[in-house]
Amino acid sequence: MSTDILICAADAVPDGGKGVRFAVQAGGQPATAFVIRHGGKAYAYLNRCAHVPIELDWNEGEFFESSGLYLMCSTHGAVYIPSNGQCAGGPCRGGRLRPVALAEHNGNLYWQPDDYIRPPTTVL
Repeated sequence: MSTDILICAADAVPDGGKGVRFAVQAGGQPATAFVIRHGGKAYAYLNRCAHVPIELDWNEGEFFESSGLYLMCSTHGAVYIPSNGQCAGGPCRGGRLRPVALAEHNGNLYWQPDDYIRPPTTVL
């Protein structure tokens, strides 16, 4: 049985454009992750800056800085390389974003849980 969890339609994530947030649990705590597309390929990361554990997007789904070359933390200006999450400048000092396993097939994007990033629990 596949562990793929649907995020959205693949065409909902334009290259260099707005990303899509999705709910996860990180280390047992509620959190968000996001998927973006850069250079034609989709990438997913935990929505947590490597400098200070706060969400990156300055407006929901807005992860790229103005040139569209880097992902940027809206609070401290740390910038990250979209293809690997490595810090490229700012206060994150060699840190990197936590990747989320991602699959793209049948016109959709799916994420895959691991030991740290799990599906959110549903409260009834």
